[in-house]
Amino acid sequence: MSRRTKSRSKKAGLLPGTLVHIGEKLSDATKITLIDYDGDHFLEKNIDDIEELRAFKDRQTVSWVHIEGIHDTRVLEQLGDVFGLHPLILEDILNTDQRPKMQDMGDYMFIVLKRFCNICDEHSDISAEQISVLLGPNYVISFQERADALLDPIHEHIKTSKGRIRKAGADYLAYSIVDTVLDSYFGILETLGDKIEIEEEALVNNPTPSTLRVIQHLKRDMIFLRKSIWPLRETISALERSESPLIQDATGIYLKDIYDHAIQVIDTVETYREMLSGMIDIYLSSISNRMNQVMKVLTIIATIFMPMTFLAGVYGMNFK
Repeated sequence: MSRRTKSRSKKAGLLPGTLVHIGEKLSDATKITLIDYDGDHFLEKNIDDIEELRAFKDRQTVSWVHIEGIHDTRVLEQLGDVFGLHPLILEDILNTDQRPKMQDMGDYMFIVLKRFCNICDEHSDISAEQISVLLGPNYVISFQERADALLDPIHEHIKTSKGRIRKAGADYLAYSIVDTVLDSYFGILETLGDKIEIEEEALVNNPTPSTLRVIQHLKRDMIFLRKSIWPLRETISALERSESPLIQDATGIYLKDIYDHAIQVIDTVETYREMLSGMIDIYLSSISNRMNQVMKVLTIIATIFMPMTFLAGVYGMNFK
């Protein structure tokens, strides 16, 4: 969840594809949940042994395997064996410092996303959590660093057969995950937008060094968001343009829609970043103008008292 690049020192000298977790350990245990469904069937169960998933790999239903806690390399290794995953893909799942991206591996697709949290007050840094998604012919495997409620709406839609998700394939489930992560950005940006408005008002009415500190903090947040979100445009575009049989034409229409959402998010981040840069310039100009006003008052005072000082000095001298 750190804003800074995770240390790669643990991988120094290791062969490519060696499974090493890079990042903070955000959960004590790895939890694996399976949801298997189609239009008429729904099954949900906790998985204790990865081998249980082998029976669901080639079924005609859609199987969603959700993994919370990715620090256990043994689990990832077993999962790779069951689903035939490339070691480099498993390595990328364990390295939580990846940029958003999409890789077409032929039999499956690998998608990396970022989700953001921790903006309760002006002193909180925005932090990023990596969410990885594997899309196969009839399965989706999603990975989160820790347990939270982000994907609960999708689970509820499947369970209650709400919308078209139960009638669609695995590609629509993968789209739903990407869409849910992307939608969470709007809440983050709305909160940041409110903070910017508050500081903008403070800047006009009574700018203080504290105002500058908050603006600088918000600007760092925007730089961090931009770095994490900017590659998302190409990721979704690659999904939309993909000719893989894993993505049906009907799902491609939905991908075009979230591509527009991604552009909107990026434009908002750019707008906020430019606003904050302008606010810093306004603050510096305001401080400069205030100093000029002080100097003007001091000059007037000095001008008023200068003759009296001169006269006092002259008549106070001891001469005949």
